[in-house]
Amino acid sequence: MPEIFGSDAYSPREIAERVENVGVTKANLPLVSLLALGVLAGGFIGLGAMFSTLVASDSLLGFAATRVLSGAVFSLGLLLVVVAGAELFTGNNLLVMAAVAGRIRPAKFCQHLALVYGANFVGAVGLAGLVALSGHGDLNQGAVAQQAVRLAAAKCALPFAEAFFKGVLANLLVCLAVWLALAGRSVTDKLLAVILPVTAFVAGGFEHSIANMYVIPLGIFLAPGVPADGIAHWESLSWLGLGRNLLPVTLGNLVGGAGLVGLVYYVIYRRGAVASPGPRRVPVKPSPKAHLN
Repeated sequence: MPEIFGSDAYSPREIAERVENVGVTKANLPLVSLLALGVLAGGFIGLGAMFSTLVASDSLLGFAATRVLSGAVFSLGLLLVVVAGAELFTGNNLLVMAAVAGRIRPAKFCQHLALVYGANFVGAVGLAGLVALSGHGDLNQGAVAQQAVRLAAAKCALPFAEAFFKGVLANLLVCLAVWLALAGRSVTDKLLAVILPVTAFVAGGFEHSIANMYVIPLGIFLAPGVPADGIAHWESLSWLGLGRNLLPVTLGNLVGGAGLVGLVYYVIYRRGAVASPGPRRVPVKPSPKAHLN
């Protein structure tokens, strides 16, 4: 239906079908592939967060410019996930469409998200360790490390309800970015689709669980070399603080992604739809000499 929408992009109805079909494929990935792709996604989002923190450390930028530029460069993380290929917990909330359509079991959906979440954690924390060891925090006369610690401490100190609602808004925008990326047919299309929703989520100060798996550990790793003076909520920065942040943010991400995007679009476009049949398997008659190979 591209002629109706005036472009060569997939229509919203076609995107919904693609999301459902992709969800079935993702849910049935081999375990090793799923975990490896999950680790990559955690690292990819960490790279976006690293880039964003670097920009935010420049005190010469104004408030709005810092927020917008930090968000724009953070888009690197989701672009890598979408184009290079990786399994990201927040984006994979859209598998809910395949689950409610009955094409994957609810238990399979929950297991998939749990495995991806754990793999994302390994990738994000692993990247944080590498970045800390690389001396990256020393850039800009140590301002990068100060910004990383300041950001991590602020996240650890967020009240539960605030963190939850920030998580809802963050993954609402991230899943919309993934949705828009699936409308495109080229890398350029996907870049343009991803950048504005991701910029909005970062500029708005919302909370993304996988990004926080990088940001907070990095702050913990760099904290010993950063003076506590001038860092608000320094006492909240800890591994326990990471857990206190991730619980409400993760729940909020689920509501924003699976609920406000996946379920809503399922009701609009896929409720009562007949799933497209997969490719028909044609039995292959074995060669008489097959036993020799």
